Amino acid sequence: MFSGAMVAIITPFQDSEVDYRTLDELIDFQLESGTDAIVPVGTTGECPTLTHSEHKKVIERVVKAVGGMVPVIAGCGSNSTAEAIELTAYAKKIGADATLQVDPYYNKPTQEGFYQHFRAIAEEVDLPVVLYNIPGRCGAGMTPETIARLSELENIVAIKEATGSLDQASEIAMRCDITIISGDDSLTLPLASVGGKGVISVVANIVPADVKAMTDLILQGDLVSAGRWHKKLFVLAKSLLSLATNPIPIKAAMAMLDMASDEMRLPMTPLADDKRDTLTKVLADYGLLD
Repeated sequence: MFSGAMVAIITPFQDSEVDYRTLDELIDFQLESGTDAIVPVGTTGECPTLTHSEHKKVIERVVKAVGGMVPVIAGCGSNSTAEAIELTAYAKKIGADATLQVDPYYNKPTQEGFYQHFRAIAEEVDLPVVLYNIPGRCGAGMTPETIARLSELENIVAIKEATGSLDQASEIAMRCDITIISGDDSLTLPLASVGGKGVISVVANIVPADVKAMTDLILQGDLVSAGRWHKKLFVLAKSLLSLATNPIPIKAAMAMLDMASDEMRLPMTPLADDKRDTLTKVLADYGLLD
């Protein structure tokens, strides 16, 4: 359930509302492409600007559309432990297979605070937990020691590593056997060299079969062949995370490819005009645009 090509799927909007028809189409595209798991309402899914009722409805819609064909790892994180527990309990109730739990943001817990937060969620709701360590977004992050300590809890099974540090991933792997998943498309292969088992991917929104091809080779232990996919994907992946804050570039790309609108909710805004030519060239060079 926690390896391979897992897509951090966008939440499409149309006229300020969640576009559920397009969401269904995007899920069908992922299933047809062989994606190993679908991860809704994470950072890429714009969970901060969804209402609680929308957040729950998106999870439910994804679970229904997937129909058990692949695991659904529902984003249920919060900087309020009680709120995270409530969202996680709902995800379990409607049939999600696991939950993605981001570091509490803004309130900057201590390491003990991180531990107690994730422990409370894992003990309150019987659902597998994928930790999400991304200090660049959250203002604080977990140390390898805290992650190893959390891995001793039965429900905590994996970590989405988005620190950008191979030293961090190496130390996690040294301290415990928790499954390590890349949180950065450009680092999926490098992380595999220290034990990573796949990626929760942004770029898989548009090229899921290519990400799947790379992670299949990683899981087969063929890092040389996986390296060819890494080189092909690298500029595309890097551009989608560097031209502007995620998910601005991926939504712009999907609009250019007629997959979904680039509409976002404030405070997120569409890709600036002066970045669009660069993105167009990147997509064309990859072979996605004529």
